[in-house]
Amino acid sequence: MAEETGQERTEEPTAKRLSDARKKGQVARSKELTTTAMLVGSAFGLIVFGSMIVEGLLAVMYHNFSMPRDKMFDTVYMVILFQESLLESLLALGPFFVVMTISAIIGTIAMSGWNFSIEAIAPKLSKLSPLSGLKRIFGPQGLMELAKALAKFFVITTVGITVLWGVSDTVLGLGHESVEQAIAHAGTLVLWAFLAVSLSTILIAVIDVPFQMWNHKRQLKMTRQEVKQENKETDGSPEVKQRIRQAQYDLAMRRMMEAIPEADVVITNPTHFSVAVKYDQENMRAPIVVAKGADYVAFEIRRIAVENNVPILSSPPLARSIYHTTEVDDEIPEGLYIAVARVLAYIFHLRKTTSGVYDTGDLEMDDLPIPDEMRYGADGKPEDDGTGSKDE
Repeated sequence: MAEETGQERTEEPTAKRLSDARKKGQVARSKELTTTAMLVGSAFGLIVFGSMIVEGLLAVMYHNFSMPRDKMFDTVYMVILFQESLLESLLALGPFFVVMTISAIIGTIAMSGWNFSIEAIAPKLSKLSPLSGLKRIFGPQGLMELAKALAKFFVITTVGITVLWGVSDTVLGLGHESVEQAIAHAGTLVLWAFLAVSLSTILIAVIDVPFQMWNHKRQLKMTRQEVKQENKETDGSPEVKQRIRQAQYDLAMRRMMEAIPEADVVITNPTHFSVAVKYDQENMRAPIVVAKGADYVAFEIRRIAVENNVPILSSPPLARSIYHTTEVDDEIPEGLYIAVARVLAYIFHLRKTTSGVYDTGDLEMDDLPIPDEMRYGADGKPEDDGTGSKDE
């Protein structure tokens, strides 16, 4: 993609990019870390279980070489002997195999955790491309592999020579020991020398692990165009999101307008704000706001209220307070309980004393108890901060 557009890969890989790469089996792995874990694990395994392995294999060899001559031509006996020898060998080598398996697993998953991908083992024709092969050889990965090979050669050679130099006197002294004692002593020296050489590879792994993590992120870096394209695919284009938001707004507005005929009263500013309030004593703990709006929406709320004979009451301070402190379907705040209760009591009284047809132009209520902290000016700012303004 970067080659096609000519853009540089300057952006860090996104979470989606990393997740997709992981599904494809593209995770940071260090062969040196796995090799080191297996070498060190095998060295410790031989030191811990070496004597048991030798004793078990010697027992198998003794059992086979001491077989009676007349049994050599008995096929049934030979099959049984083979099965017993195989089982004894597995029992002797089993703990060492377990240590090796655990070491291999730890070395593999230590960097990026467990990951299995079918795509990673699927054949890829791109790997057969000579050009891709040359890029791997002469690219950062190829140069790093060359550097690691040279480093391993020098490190292991240096450690090996140092160990042999340190035990040279002991090695020369083996000739003065008995055969069995010399073999056992030599085996111990070899095991500890093997452990020292294995531990030396940790230095290579310590260098390789950060490089593999850096190289993995470098390979997954993205161009700015790729980041933009991914954002569009993930979140949708801005145009689509705008249409979705508009559709959601229209749906909410339609539902709100449909709830106005069921309201008990519409409280107005009277020109800038309108809020429709409903209260059902049997099913509601407090009155709720079923619709609210400013300017054009406020006009529509009043129009629908008039068409459905919903009483409209002018109370600018209360209308602004409800508008700025609640959302649709919210309960009236406790600070406005008394003021709203007076309005509803007034409306319920009108229902009983009139024929049900209201002269909306005559319904007004002033001096309602509204807390200072819930008073708002026509500009939408709290009046108690010194910036509020009176109604126009």
